[in-house]
Amino acid sequence: MQVNIQTLHHSEDEFGTITVLDDGECRILAFAPNDEQSRCLKATPHVLQYEYTQAMLLVLLFCQPKRVLILGLGGGSLVTALHRHIPGIHITAVELRATVIDVAQRFFQMPRSKRLQIIQQDADDFLNSAEIRKVDVVFADLYHGDGVDHVQLRADFIARCAANIKEDGWLVMNCWTEQREDPLLRDALRAHFTDIRTVLTGSKNWVIIAGKTPDFQTTRALKDTAEHLSASLGFSLIRSLMRSRALGE
Repeated sequence: MQVNIQTLHHSEDEFGTITVLDDGECRILAFAPNDEQSRCLKATPHVLQYEYTQAMLLVLLFCQPKRVLILGLGGGSLVTALHRHIPGIHITAVELRATVIDVAQRFFQMPRSKRLQIIQQDADDFLNSAEIRKVDVVFADLYHGDGVDHVQLRADFIARCAANIKEDGWLVMNCWTEQREDPLLRDALRAHFTDIRTVLTGSKNWVIIAGKTPDFQTTRALKDTAEHLSASLGFSLIRSLMRSRALGE
């Protein structure tokens, strides 16, 4: 059956194009031709559609966050999922491009809430701010039309993320499979985090989940928690859990 795809929005800024598509069931955000930055199922916008974003929420097995920082907004899928799933959570999301913020609110059902603060700013500059309140989790997902923004692979960026995370907090990063062989990235993570787990997804995203203090839960306990959370999240965490490995394995 042929799918009729509509273009709901198309614009350009100094960083490139921004396009919103609708295929009837989903809204799609793209920064380049044949690109997908975000996908939102209109009937259930809080249910994450990509395997890599689902893997990013493995952090909920190790942490019950009350305050999180999201670097890179996209269509706001992580914002929407966390806001729906965790009552009382406070979310700060930082996005460089004003139009991306606008389309996330207009087309992707991102919540408007007193518990959600959206800041238009370069993520690296934001981390240098002296007035940031430390958070339980930092989610770093900085991408553009050509792929991962290499700022989030730098040692100084990792250090600034770590400085803004509580002593028992976690960093979650979305990278590509080629970053698995980056020794500088591995060294930067090990300099600040003691419990570093990774998930290589079927789409070749490489998700890093790094904790400042080690988590000693058994595999059975983690599976039990994953099964419990999966029911409310609307997708299974078990696949991502079974793909998770310690850094270097």
